[in-house]
Amino acid sequence: MQSKFILGHAEVTRILAAARAEAQQHDWAVTIAVVDDGGHLLALERLDGAAASTAYIATEKARTSALGRNESSKYEKMVNEGRASFLSNPVLTCLEGAVPVIVGGQVIGAVGVSGVASQDDVKVARAGVAILG
Repeated sequence: MQSKFILGHAEVTRILAAARAEAQQHDWAVTIAVVDDGGHLLALERLDGAAASTAYIATEKARTSALGRNESSKYEKMVNEGRASFLSNPVLTCLEGAVPVIVGGQVIGAVGVSGVASQDDVKVARAGVAILG
């Protein structure tokens, strides 16, 4: 039998707090989404001033990162380099701004952020993931 790590409530709370602190330090109005390894939403926090659409986009970015086991920027890069057919993928989004949560070599979830420039979204997501060490 195999075993795997999971994101529990305590870890999700720490991720949200660290990501929120990073966003607030820069006065960025963003939404932060945390998903499990299957892309299922565990937590969502929309900061004051973040557009309503960011709640959907952050969740989809996180889902993409978890299911693809990579940063969501990988898929944006593929499209930008000419693989336009990837846009027909029914599940994954092609937007930078999400990073996987990796523990013990296993992807156990992801953090997606939306609301500012993509490179800043990913800074917030990385700050959240970094809190787990």
